[in-house]
Amino acid sequence: MKPVIFTDLDGTLLDSSYSFEQAGAALKRVSEDAIPLVLVTSKTRKEVERIRERLANTDPFITENGGGIYIPRSYFPFTVKGEEMDGLVRIRLGADYGELRRALLSIMARSGKRVTGFGDMSVEEVQKLTGLPPEEAALSKEREFDEPFLMEGASPEEARGLVEAAGYSFTMGRLFHITGPNDKGKAVERLVSMYRALYGRVTTIGLGNGANDVPFLRKVDYPVLVMNEDGGHEDLGEIPGLVRARGAGPSGWALAIVGILDSIRSSSEGYTC
Repeated sequence: MKPVIFTDLDGTLLDSSYSFEQAGAALKRVSEDAIPLVLVTSKTRKEVERIRERLANTDPFITENGGGIYIPRSYFPFTVKGEEMDGLVRIRLGADYGELRRALLSIMARSGKRVTGFGDMSVEEVQKLTGLPPEEAALSKEREFDEPFLMEGASPEEARGLVEAAGYSFTMGRLFHITGPNDKGKAVERLVSMYRALYGRVTTIGLGNGANDVPFLRKVDYPVLVMNEDGGHEDLGEIPGLVRARGAGPSGWALAIVGILDSIRSSSEGYTC
């Protein structure tokens, strides 16, 4: 049995200062046991590449709420169909960014509500909104498949209704997001099928903290909901088998990972490294 971990970043593996230090020991175990660690995020490819460098991570990753899957060339011992770029194979699941920007303009015109996306903001405005350092705020604007946005005077339900009426998908992290037909769950499913082709039997672990993580938490064997910094868990509805981690961000992440891996290892099947 081969474990494969799929994890959200912001508020899950990363804390509010974008550090994963509290998960250091657990991450070391994951690395030493050669367990694939797939980052599943709303962040852009450029943002994720910097985080992968900090983590010394060489596994595939999923960007912009499932809009794109990036697989290092020759990672799998079989052909993966996609676009070759910078040593990666990209599988495109999302709508084109320009199309999403035009859709937001149309929604604003029809609704009369002011809509401001990342594409309308300066680096300084994105930095102030997100708390990202200037260089990473700039990378967060290099989007391909997903546009984070603000809608003046709109509740999440109203924003969702307007986006879906326009024929697009809506999700939420810290901000509203408009996407195409993609979500994190569809992207994770695609990668799980590849890991099964590689290893045969796999057991999947997924960790997240918010609404945009629900689609992929429903697709894994061990779904984990990490606490927010206020000590509470998001109400994400019914997710079969959901584990609520006793800790916020990377601290809760580490506790959950160690507990689940210990449980799998002590089972009759154990796991392979």
